[in-house]
Amino acid sequence: MPLRVHDTRRREKVDFTTQSPGRVSMYVCGVTVYDRCHLGHARCYIAFDLIHRWLEASGYDVDYVQNFTDIDDKIIIRSIESGEDWRAIVDRNINTYYEDMDALNILRADHYPRCTEYVESMIHIIEDLIEKGHAYVANDGVYFHVDSAPEKYGQLTGQSIDAVRQGAGGRVDATGGGKRDHKDFALWKQAKPGEPTWPSPWGEGRPGWHIECTAMSLDHFGTSFDIHGGGHDLRFPHHEAEIFQSECHTGHAPLAGYWLHNGFVNIDGEKMSKSLGNFWTIRDIIQKVDPFVLRLALVNAHYRSPIDMNEQLLNDAKRNHTRIVQVYETALRLITEGRQHQLPEPDLASHDPLPKTLGLLERLAEGFAQAMDDDFNSREAVAKVLAATKQLQHLMTLGSDEGDQRAIATYAKEWLEETAGNILGILPSPDLLLAEPVEDPRKAEIAEQVEALLVKRNDARANKDWPRADAIRDQLNELGVTVTDTADGPVWELN
Repeated sequence: MPLRVHDTRRREKVDFTTQSPGRVSMYVCGVTVYDRCHLGHARCYIAFDLIHRWLEASGYDVDYVQNFTDIDDKIIIRSIESGEDWRAIVDRNINTYYEDMDALNILRADHYPRCTEYVESMIHIIEDLIEKGHAYVANDGVYFHVDSAPEKYGQLTGQSIDAVRQGAGGRVDATGGGKRDHKDFALWKQAKPGEPTWPSPWGEGRPGWHIECTAMSLDHFGTSFDIHGGGHDLRFPHHEAEIFQSECHTGHAPLAGYWLHNGFVNIDGEKMSKSLGNFWTIRDIIQKVDPFVLRLALVNAHYRSPIDMNEQLLNDAKRNHTRIVQVYETALRLITEGRQHQLPEPDLASHDPLPKTLGLLERLAEGFAQAMDDDFNSREAVAKVLAATKQLQHLMTLGSDEGDQRAIATYAKEWLEETAGNILGILPSPDLLLAEPVEDPRKAEIAEQVEALLVKRNDARANKDWPRADAIRDQLNELGVTVTDTADGPVWELN
């Protein structure tokens, strides 16, 4: 089946075609770098990483641009409050952005432009919009005049400009500036004391938020490109403002062939908010949850669907991730030097378990691809991987000799790498899985003492001297040791 995507502008799922055969131009709105990235950013950039990965796996050459907003009210406020230079704040948070995205196994975009690199381009675009009657100069900056292109209003949200006019009640900018209509938005902001500024024909100032993406997308892709993406909350006003600016400036429509927007993340049923005490940075959460587990929790939902992040969701993701990784590790360890036999042809109708299981796995691989071709349906794709994990585990019991076993293990490894690894991005590297665990130096320091206490504990338990056994348990607790009794004897770990 052809790849189909849900276009926000058309409000339906449509066949995906590109402006240039075999190439995809994709622009995704990036972060405002005033602080560390949070869980909502993880959701967004994992979603578009998944899209990026599937497009490339489908044979497309993807040119992926994701910007940094490196001048903004929030950055200025943070600089004033902390006394730190705004550039230092920006540079630090861009570095931590890369750290967080790398931890979540998010592939790098091809370009990461900063908006401050494009101020001159923004000024030229604004001058053109003024000349064409789409923008006007006010006493506090320059504004885009929305009523100059009413037919472009509500393309992503479905809002009617007539309804907005009726509900406006004559409102204008509450700040007392020169905005003529409450729908109009800032293209250029007049300088305020203590703020970073740039020279312009309208005096010292800085660009508005929306104009930056117009300048950067035009620079990288020209008047039109294939995919424009971002979070659901960016549809209005940011993305609709981009449509106004770009299309009125270039005279070309549409700006983007497809608009893709990912859903929100809630925490235990509530919107993530610092005031509610449920605000998680990526750094916070990956100190408690394995980054691959977090990634699986987020891809185990369609990218357009909202996600309710809670303990049960993370526990389910951890359990499922453990199952997948255990099968992958088993396959890696079964692949040894030597001759591999040829596996039989997959055959669902066979009475022989080996070709029949291979047939089931081939069907699951097809289902995985069909799910991803259906608007990047990663939830269904994850379900196929989990079903395949059971079959792969069974498959690795079917080899009659070492040659069969090597061939089956290689098949299992490649099946998981092509789906769970290359597309879903949830497999750790083979080197990491097969590495010998590093002994904790704290454990080595107390190992002799703990082993001696365990011998005494065993003696006490054998003699049913429970008070003595409890006292030894307390000593182990004081050392920060947890003991688990197994059929092979006690196993201990540091807390």
